[in-house]
Amino acid sequence: MRLGIPPKKLTDKNHEKVVDLLKKWNISFDNYTRTESPVHKEFVQNHFLKIQNNGYIFTKETELLRCPKCDRFLPDRFVEGICPHCSSERARGDQCEECGRLLETTKLIQPHCTICQTTPIIEKVTHWYFDLPSFTKQLQEYIKNNKQLPENARNFSLNFLKEGLKPRAVTRDNKWGIPSPFPGSEDKTLYVWVEAVLGYVSATIEYFQKQGEKKKWREYWFDKDAKTLYFIGKDNIPFHTIIFPALLLAVREGYALPWNVASTEFLQFEGQKFSKSRRIGVWIDEALQLFPVDYWRYTLISIRPETKDTNFSWKVFIEKVNSDLNDTLGNFIHRTLSFINRSFDSAVPKPRKLDERDKRTLQSVKKRTAKIAQNLEEFKLRAALRVVMRFSHLGNKYLNEKEPWNTLKTNPQASANALYVAVQFVKALAITLEPFIPLTAEKLWRLLNLSGKVHEQAWSEAAIPLQPGHKISKAEPLFHKIEATEEELPAMLEKARLNARK
Repeated sequence: MRLGIPPKKLTDKNHEKVVDLLKKWNISFDNYTRTESPVHKEFVQNHFLKIQNNGYIFTKETELLRCPKCDRFLPDRFVEGICPHCSSERARGDQCEECGRLLETTKLIQPHCTICQTTPIIEKVTHWYFDLPSFTKQLQEYIKNNKQLPENARNFSLNFLKEGLKPRAVTRDNKWGIPSPFPGSEDKTLYVWVEAVLGYVSATIEYFQKQGEKKKWREYWFDKDAKTLYFIGKDNIPFHTIIFPALLLAVREGYALPWNVASTEFLQFEGQKFSKSRRIGVWIDEALQLFPVDYWRYTLISIRPETKDTNFSWKVFIEKVNSDLNDTLGNFIHRTLSFINRSFDSAVPKPRKLDERDKRTLQSVKKRTAKIAQNLEEFKLRAALRVVMRFSHLGNKYLNEKEPWNTLKTNPQASANALYVAVQFVKALAITLEPFIPLTAEKLWRLLNLSGKVHEQAWSEAAIPLQPGHKISKAEPLFHKIEATEEELPAMLEKARLNARK
């Protein structure tokens, strides 16, 4: 509305931007779709008609906020005010960012229109509602028996249920959105937060339609062994553990409910909440103008707020890049490969009579690789990355103890053994780094002169040793230190923003 262009034109433009940025961040999807998809619209409308036929949709006259200046009912995100529960002054019309509670716009204290700042008035209008309280018992059983749910999702959801569920409006007086399918509601659209979560199902349908297997989507949603996993922020917990499961239960067709909701806490920026309107934070397009994507990926995963809120700061970013990536990981890899280049004609040395230290170090590759896999399976990304980094710590420690540069003349076989062991660590790093910093992992794979792409390799490949005599490429630095100070980086960001506006 502020831009004065049709919503579809804006969403089309932004969708293409997001698709391009996801590629640049090396994030891929089998089907990156939109709720604007015809498949989604048809599925959602049919799904809500089924819910209505089962008796869980009713009409009710309700009070809504209307902006007299904009001459429109205000969608939830177009109104802000003070939260009636925690007194946060930046609560939105549907949810408070501070305490995470779902809200009704009319319950906000001192509300205002986010477009023109006018104080809205209350008017009565008829809307269609979903009988959410009817599913309280089923939801309680689902959450209590779902052992995979992290503690924050479980506790939040159970407390949410304890406070008592209320019927949720499923229609809105918006012009932009999916047309409501209910008879008599032709001038309304479906509320985005009840139809958007159904996009998980419709996206699966759309994917298999494209594959020419129109019925295969049912295996993912009705097979008793099917497992669906959701990565969200903690403010989206109720939509994935309460509303979405209830919408699936309401059609009585036996849908598989969410198996796990990996819900992180909040990431702050220099001690403040990210805010686009107040320009607090770094956006993913800006980030790439400053430093390589793997610097950002590594830092963000290493501080991922898995169990509590964490804080991004320029100081932390510099430490992660300079100390972890460059001085520890990069140093171990470069010293290993360059030593083999220089002293063994770029060929993996042939080991003979490995000592117990050598053998233990080699055995740890398989053990640590399995631990990384376990952490990934449990969605403990930070812990998984820490184990990966221990490879380089252990490798550096091993080389420092063995001192192959000193034994090269006095005991060349000991030097060969040490480099044989060290390069196996390097190969394991190429595989295990791939989920976290894929561009670096691919570059390392090429430095090792291995065939194919690193992302094509099986996880078990990490523990398969490079054979003696295998030729590696000339070593190159994988990382470079950030020379700017933490005081200088904000100015660099502002300069990037100014260049982007030109």
